Amino acid sequence: MILGLETSCDETAAALVTADGEVRANVVASQAELHARYGGVVPEVASRRHLELVAPVVERALADAGAGLADVDAVAVTRGPGLIGALLVGLSAAKTLAWSRRLPLVPVDHLHGHVASLFLEPGSVEPPFLCLLATGGHTLLLDVQDRAGYRVVGTTLDDAAGEAFDKGARLLGLGYPGGAAIDRLARAGDPEAFSLPVARVPGFDFSFSGLKTALVYAVRALEAGELERRRADLAASYQRAIVRALVGRTRAAAEALGAQKVAVVGGVASNSELRESLADAELAPLALCTDNAAMIASAARFATAIPFPDYLALDAYASAA
Repeated sequence: MILGLETSCDETAAALVTADGEVRANVVASQAELHARYGGVVPEVASRRHLELVAPVVERALADAGAGLADVDAVAVTRGPGLIGALLVGLSAAKTLAWSRRLPLVPVDHLHGHVASLFLEPGSVEPPFLCLLATGGHTLLLDVQDRAGYRVVGTTLDDAAGEAFDKGARLLGLGYPGGAAIDRLARAGDPEAFSLPVARVPGFDFSFSGLKTALVYAVRALEAGELERRRADLAASYQRAIVRALVGRTRAAAEALGAQKVAVVGGVASNSELRESLADAELAPLALCTDNAAMIASAARFATAIPFPDYLALDAYASAA
């Protein structure tokens, strides 16, 4: 059994997953309410909260699984990318747990973890497939040929889709996290009310900065009362533009690569319009879209373990290679 830890951003998470992909426990302590007052994640605040939560979250996961540390065969942890201070909290905790039991440690790339959320039971997805990975920090199209990794075929040239949602929510005076706030408000709006651009860039890459700028001008063009009355229409039109960009590029890449199967993972994969627009794709379960430790433990099954005590000098990394 693998004990997984995830602390890359503002979720403190622990999970227990068996070698065949059964999730025995998956505990996530979100800091969303803590950071909402700032309109986004404050790295130092996130790191301090991880320090407070990591031990209780591990204890809860073990209790939920009806297990103890003696039942754990390996410890997996997110090594990066993410907020470096937050990552170091999880990595230090994982090293301590592994060292105390003389267990191997499996460092996991956070992005591989999102893809590996598709490899958990029930409903494990078999490669090969084209994967759209859309989160607050990354928007990628990945050619997944096996469970050990992937090849990047498209990325964002500026903002990630999740970042675009958060920035759009701030412009519209909505709360944090922005993606969920826009998704809720958009249900009451007309997605055709405003004509917002979908950037066309070479290859299978994405760009959302121009869309954000278009929303800025659309908001400025409205008087205060008119803005309040049309806020739902703006949210629906903005969401529609982001989803059109994601779906259009994904469909084009799948056709060009001859991919017979498409999958969608990451926090943005919980967006209702995106899920409806790619209903024929393999969609990560809602509970596994946002950051969690089950996906990290899942990825560890296909990554290289570091034996005791060689991992003690292991460091985290903030940016993807």
